[in-house]
Amino acid sequence: MARLADLPDVEREHLLGKACEPFATRPWAEGPPLRERRVALVTTAGLHRAGDRAFQVVDLSYRVIPGDIEADALTMTHSSVHFDRTGFREDVNLVFPIERLRELEDEGVIGSVADYHYSLMGAGWLPHQIEPTVRELARLLREDRVDAVCLVPV
Repeated sequence: MARLADLPDVEREHLLGKACEPFATRPWAEGPPLRERRVALVTTAGLHRAGDRAFQVVDLSYRVIPGDIEADALTMTHSSVHFDRTGFREDVNLVFPIERLRELEDEGVIGSVADYHYSLMGAGWLPHQIEPTVRELARLLREDRVDAVCLVPV
């Protein structure tokens, strides 16, 4: 894992200088207990199936990942220069915890695992640029009857 203290000064200042835009409304929603929720994963790790189109630099698109995919069928084309892929290579669940999610379903902690999950390439864009993509993902999640999302920022 990269630590801020290990980065060159210019990179550290760049990351620390990023501002998080405030929400105009309260983004959280009430809902049923977790044991009744259908859960999807949304990651910014730049993951996709090996045959899917690779992510590009400043890519505002997303890739659909089927809920029944085997973790070793995923590849990563994250384009950030400083992105460390070591953890992904050792255990995909670090950036896409699908096996942990399935375990939670088996244990009755969550209601069900969604049919589809989504991956973005989380580098290079600003929040206002990615908003149309995120709105489309919200629509797709609703169509899959998802009522809880595990966001996995990378």
